[in-house]
Amino acid sequence: MPLGSSELILNPDGSIYHLNLLPGDIAQTIITVGDPDRVHEVSQYFDAIHLKKGKREFHTHTGTLKGKRITVISTGIGTDNVDIVLNELDALVNVDFATREIKKEFTQLDFIRIGTSGAIQGEIALDSFLLSEQALGLDGLLHFYKAEHEEDQGFIEAFISYTGWSKKKALPYLCKSDTSLANIFKSNRIRFGVTATNPGFYGVQGRQIRLQADDTDFNAKLARFSHSNLRVTNLEMETAGIYALAKLLGHRAVSLNCILANRSTNTFSNNPQDSVNELIKYVLERLTI
Repeated sequence: MPLGSSELILNPDGSIYHLNLLPGDIAQTIITVGDPDRVHEVSQYFDAIHLKKGKREFHTHTGTLKGKRITVISTGIGTDNVDIVLNELDALVNVDFATREIKKEFTQLDFIRIGTSGAIQGEIALDSFLLSEQALGLDGLLHFYKAEHEEDQGFIEAFISYTGWSKKKALPYLCKSDTSLANIFKSNRIRFGVTATNPGFYGVQGRQIRLQADDTDFNAKLARFSHSNLRVTNLEMETAGIYALAKLLGHRAVSLNCILANRSTNTFSNNPQDSVNELIKYVLERLTI
């Protein structure tokens, strides 16, 4: 049955509503970044850029590097934007825009997030690279979709109990990276961890300027919590949403974080731009080996 015009919204030129992209504009390997300015910081290393489009916070470059076609797209901040980006990118390859019907032949996409993050374990060095083997979603996005399987329910139950998680907040969820995709990036430069994805930057992550957080000890609880030898290592705002939607849609996803802050030691990188650039080069190198 064709998708209604309010479900699959297309612009007058036939492009998908928010991203302003047409089928064929994207590669099957997609790098996501939060900051629109970071799109160029990635694509500057391409051998050729064949497409540049932008609308709102969603900027897209598609090009080639060493013969491999790659798309880099900015999501903006937060899993609300991730919800838009992943659903619309999936539609570009798995929905026939002419008939508005889902294609019989499925196309799988690879999502590689290059992002920044703050560590909550004191031993995690500034400017290091961390691959999110798992992501703890504190944002609630997964629960708006029909998800039959909850990964590691024991972890979630233990987390809720240990932190005294309020019933007023969204139910946490846990999602894994795609192992085969993550293996591409494994090396002695990469450490691994469980990334907490937050629905905000200030009170949600324990920061207080003029508003007091409801649990001023929350980051310390996160750092102390352990279940089945798993510890939460760092905080950011997109990874769990990417992992959850990628899995539900049948795609592969991995998130790589440049650690710019350490909340435990109250320190911040002296050279954040250089460190992010090194992670970009590392990801592109590993993708094109």
